[in-house]
Amino acid sequence: MPLQSGAEPFRHEGGETAVLLCHGFTGSPQSLRPWAGHLAERGLTVSLPLLPGHGTRWQDLGVTGWQDWYAEVDRELRLLRDRCARVFVAGLSMGGALALRLAARHGDAVSGVMVVNPANKVHGVAAHALPVLRHLVPATKGIASDIAKPVTRELGYDRVPLHAAHSLRNFFRLVDRELPQVTQPLLLMRSPQDHVVPPVDSARILSRVSSVDVTEILLEQSYHVATLDYDAELIFREGAAFIGRLAPGAVSEPGHGNEGTTAGG
Repeated sequence: MPLQSGAEPFRHEGGETAVLLCHGFTGSPQSLRPWAGHLAERGLTVSLPLLPGHGTRWQDLGVTGWQDWYAEVDRELRLLRDRCARVFVAGLSMGGALALRLAARHGDAVSGVMVVNPANKVHGVAAHALPVLRHLVPATKGIASDIAKPVTRELGYDRVPLHAAHSLRNFFRLVDRELPQVTQPLLLMRSPQDHVVPPVDSARILSRVSSVDVTEILLEQSYHVATLDYDAELIFREGAAFIGRLAPGAVSEPGHGNEGTTAGG
């Protein structure tokens, strides 16, 4: 199936410090593209891959699972490590869980973690019925585009395939067990008004990671897809400051050289 316009992956060859961005479940790189562009403009090497099954039609997601999604970001991290001296990982929603697992499994190969409204669990009574329900019902209503800002839309599926949702549930359980292995500096940014991921998910993550350097920032004006919402600039600014603090000299002001080359939608 052809990609939806705007769902293309994004890559930018910049300096020796890289950022790997992971988008969310049923979403696409479009939700993180402004953040990726902000980082690229500041001289960083940036990778924002398209996860398998995403960016086309929801039926394609239904034949993939967490192993496919994680394998894609794991591969990107290894490529960035071959190219760069330092790599930071970041993610939105399920992308936050992917980033946290990368940190847990790769240790010192990851310099820091930035997550926005990270997901940790599939909630509700329906979650417990997924093992059986997924064989009876192909999909349920979508979760995309929870944004306070008028007119702004997230490019995501309007249906959630239940086979993929079941795999996501298993993935969250796996990541939750691995959270104590996360020791890197952590920047967690969350929206109190999130209609997709409840605040208990962020609280659970903060209580289980072993990171000593932890910063939590509230995104008071945004809903779930905060990277496209009113607090987007706050996310971009805090993310750049986080990287700059941990990798002095890595972040430059736009127009001060080290622009590199860009590929993607």
